[in-house]
Amino acid sequence: MNKRLLLATLASLTLGSARADYRIDHMEPPSWWTGMHERSLQLMVHGPQIGQLLPTLHYPGVQITSVERVANPNYLFINLRISARARAGELDLTFRGRGEQARSAAATVLHYRYPLQARAQGSAQRQGFGRADAIYQVMPDRYANGDTANDNAPDMREQAQRSEGSGRHGGDLRGISDHLDYIAAMGYTQLWPTPLLESNMPAYSYHGYAATHHYRIDPRYGSNEDYRAMVAQARSKGLGVIQDVVLNHIGSQHWWLQDMPEADWLTYQGKFVPTEHHRVAVQDPYASQQDRRNFTEGWFVESMPDLNQANPRVARYLIQNTLWWIEYAGLSGLRVDTYSYSNTDFLSRWSGAVMAEYPHLNLVGEEWSPHIPVVAHWQRGKRNANGYVSHMPSMMDFPLADVLRRALVAPDDGDYSLTSLYEALSQDYLYADAGNLVLFEGNHDMSRLYSELGEDDQLYRMALAFVATAPRIPQFYAGTEIQMTSSTRGRDDASYRRDFPGGWQGDSISAFTGAGLTAQQQAAQDYLKKLLNWRKHASVIHHGRTMHFGPEQNTYVYFRYDGNRKVMVALNKNRSPTPLNMARFQEMLQGAQNGTDIITGQRIALGEQLTLPARSALILEIAP
Repeated sequence: MNKRLLLATLASLTLGSARADYRIDHMEPPSWWTGMHERSLQLMVHGPQIGQLLPTLHYPGVQITSVERVANPNYLFINLRISARARAGELDLTFRGRGEQARSAAATVLHYRYPLQARAQGSAQRQGFGRADAIYQVMPDRYANGDTANDNAPDMREQAQRSEGSGRHGGDLRGISDHLDYIAAMGYTQLWPTPLLESNMPAYSYHGYAATHHYRIDPRYGSNEDYRAMVAQARSKGLGVIQDVVLNHIGSQHWWLQDMPEADWLTYQGKFVPTEHHRVAVQDPYASQQDRRNFTEGWFVESMPDLNQANPRVARYLIQNTLWWIEYAGLSGLRVDTYSYSNTDFLSRWSGAVMAEYPHLNLVGEEWSPHIPVVAHWQRGKRNANGYVSHMPSMMDFPLADVLRRALVAPDDGDYSLTSLYEALSQDYLYADAGNLVLFEGNHDMSRLYSELGEDDQLYRMALAFVATAPRIPQFYAGTEIQMTSSTRGRDDASYRRDFPGGWQGDSISAFTGAGLTAQQQAAQDYLKKLLNWRKHASVIHHGRTMHFGPEQNTYVYFRYDGNRKVMVALNKNRSPTPLNMARFQEMLQGAQNGTDIITGQRIALGEQLTLPARSALILEIAP
């Protein structure tokens, strides 16, 4: 119990046994700030019979505008207005009995000192991640164990057992902090850890997508302060941190489930109805209302109850929780899990509220569909036939990622080819802002890239080159740099999420130091490191335009250009060297005679013909 809750409880005890049961178990958000764009704040107060009390407040610039009570008497929702003249301090919330007794000072039951902090200067104008960035995704439990003392916690249901593929392995915030220099040296500029919130579930708690407390970092990772310190340390090394947010669902052991705020806090009145994943239903002109409802209200599994964001208090809670973490931790962006599964109107309101508070932040949503129109529907600026308005700046580019993986590994006479990649990119006009999409080679839910490409080192390099140079924001999954492998048959999360080598004491192989890596793994790591460190300073890749030429002879050539700055990318999927007739590309080359290979530094002559090495990606900076 923290100091403020203890004071509230002691205050109730001093007033006699008749009021001894009144206490505050949860006050959320636990703090707030002056100077926020949104002046209103709703406090969720939870404790025995708290709904019977009347809150009062006397603080300059802050007033209680209304109080909302629900059927459960253990909850009280207090609506505050925080004016521009309010200053930082502690709000003395006084809770009294209602009715005639409320007029007497003796009727005071509880006092709660609520912290109102000064917003950091420039917070609202923070710059989110963007086209100049490269994102590194890690699963904290599987990345590095920096503090073995927190592997287990007495109040957590699941204990660490590294031998279990579906169990907790002990990775933590200290482990990430200890290796920020490695991440920065690789050329990454943004770090995306999968969810870090408390997940006090009896099993499968390591992935973090089943939160049991929205305002607490899981103690097996560290504390809230540890998280904030890690973000600050990352920032000092040129790394922003993107928080993984889950709006759609919670874990079945969330404290709400022990005392539900309202009967409709969860979808389907708290009864398990599985989603059938009809993701097109929300924009399908022929869809049944039943399918639309099932998609946004159906549960993934029984252990992950679906939140009902149509309830205005649920919606407001989630919006405020998002803003709290951005402000508290100093984040540079958000990645939103299972984005499209939430209530559609809520998503418009949520994304609008976040962007109103932080106009230059970036948010990226997950919509796992290979269909471009399905993903495009959710991005800000898209004019949708059904009138839906989104404020979501970015989405994960699942369609292009899917085509990339299929096209590279497909047989030459197969349904997919480099032409499939070319045609997918040619449909960027369907997006409102294609360049702000996040293109990835893999993530924690997918088979490893190297395995998916048949453990072909050359195809692997082609994939990395495309992700890093396409008109997108690139994202790479930890372990890709050393060609980590996985199963490619069916869904096998344990194989996708194996421990990062070197993150545990006693590991014989370390990707951090290079110990025990094969020569090919070291070369792969060096390749990606050179590629990303070059990209970090290649503004033509960040902001340049794109021109591509239809694939011929199993080769695909595209240019990124901005005035006199030009980069030529040539992919050759053939198993033998392949000549290019350079006259075809004079629209871009305009007589240029040389280019520099950004990986080797070698100067390449651009005569009448350029021979591409077998199974290769050639990236040339063109000399003006």
